[in-house]
Amino acid sequence: MIAVIGLLLGFLVSALFLIQGKRRRSYDNQEKKRSSNEPVEVVRPKSYSKSEIAEHNKRNDCWVIIKDRVYDVTSYVEEHPGGDAILDHAGDDSTDGFFGPQHATRVFDMIEDFYIGELLK
Repeated sequence: MIAVIGLLLGFLVSALFLIQGKRRRSYDNQEKKRSSNEPVEVVRPKSYSKSEIAEHNKRNDCWVIIKDRVYDVTSYVEEHPGGDAILDHAGDDSTDGFFGPQHATRVFDMIEDFYIGELLK
């Protein structure tokens, strides 16, 4: 029984390292593309008003504001470990909830995958 549990844990840990390795290689490839001598087009982030963001307040269309940055987290809603808590501030400022004690530090890196722009002031 202990051997089976050990094998399962080993498999899960291996899978975790493989997933992280893929993410890291993807990131490294992006960095290589950026470091080439080709000219880089500077793209300014789009700005959104609070009223625009407020329209995206549903499970299938969920934007949040975190520290004046706008994130489209629609694709993450179903995966959110806290269940529907992510919807508590859909279309609104989620800064306080995001920086709560329930989140592991990895969410601070993950959230950038969902970045779409800045809050218009």
